[in-house]
Amino acid sequence: ISKQISGSSVVEIQGDEMTQIIWELIQEKLIFPYVELDLHSYDLGIENREATNHQVTTDAAEAIKKYNIGVKYATIIPDEKRVEEFKLKQMWKSPNGTIQNIILGGTVFREAIICKNIPRLVSGWVKPPIVGRHAYGDQYRATYFVVPGPGKVELTYTLSDSTQKVTYLNWNLSFNKIPGHSFGIQG
Repeated sequence: ISKQISGSSVVEIQGDEMTQIIWELIQEKLIFPYVELDLHSYDLGIENREATNHQVTTDAAEAIKKYNIGVKYATIIPDEKRVEEFKLKQMWKSPNGTIQNIILGGTVFREAIICKNIPRLVSGWVKPPIVGRHAYGDQYRATYFVVPGPGKVELTYTLSDSTQKVTYLNWNLSFNKIPGHSFGIQG
């Protein structure tokens, strides 16, 4: 291709670690020499999510909603060790979950991009596989917490008018001598 084609607006969601370097190489070698894009960049690296109290994630999701396309790098979902390593205020939720639930109501589609000049590993496929995963209410919307020691983990349902409450025992931790983890998933 001897000249650039004009593209549209694309939301670029930067992430953590090596994905940033790989995406920059892809842009430099395979995209920008051939396609002129209007990039709207959002830094979802763990440090920036911490600095913005995770607001940058919502902003990025709203931008994807506006421009209808986004490319997201891998991001760190902090566990206890990462909270200590990065001195985070809290264990931030997954940016993937925030983005999925704002844009798609929780459903995620992943589709392979097939190019005629790149050989496929499965030569009989004439159309790309599309994986649809129902992510609404999955681990991205879960409530995580550290269980500090012996006790009970319970799930309580309360009617909206507060007239009835039902509690289920999920786990009796009386035998545990060390802290553990618990999370609840809504569906």
